[in-house]
Amino acid sequence: MSSAIDLHGDPHVERYLATNGEDGFHWRNGTEILILFTRGRKSGHERTHALIFREHGGDYLVVASKGGTDAPPAWFVNLQADPHVEVQIKGDRFPARARVATPEEKPEMWAKMAEVWPDYNEYQKKTDREIPVVVLERA
Repeated sequence: MSSAIDLHGDPHVERYLATNGEDGFHWRNGTEILILFTRGRKSGHERTHALIFREHGGDYLVVASKGGTDAPPAWFVNLQADPHVEVQIKGDRFPARARVATPEEKPEMWAKMAEVWPDYNEYQKKTDREIPVVVLERA
């Protein structure tokens, strides 16, 4: 098992992809990372993002927090425009469909994500924007 590394942004994505997650899958405080591939809604170019995730009933959960800013992360805006994404977990890259958790699903899913990254609760307090939990369903 590889040790956790404290990478961020593009260097995290590059190292993760180059090593099939050997470097970068395990991150801070016991979290695990996937790589989300979206299409730029304006440019059409592929965009990559390293995100904390948890498995949930065969799907994968991520949180569109952007640290509690009032604006959502660009990857979230992109997947709202085109929910057909790709996901890579370690060496497994697969197509997926992204959707926002329903109001009925969200409390359980939010709790599951905040369990591994308690800062999500603090992020929500910082903004009036309702921070969504995104469900990535393998296509």
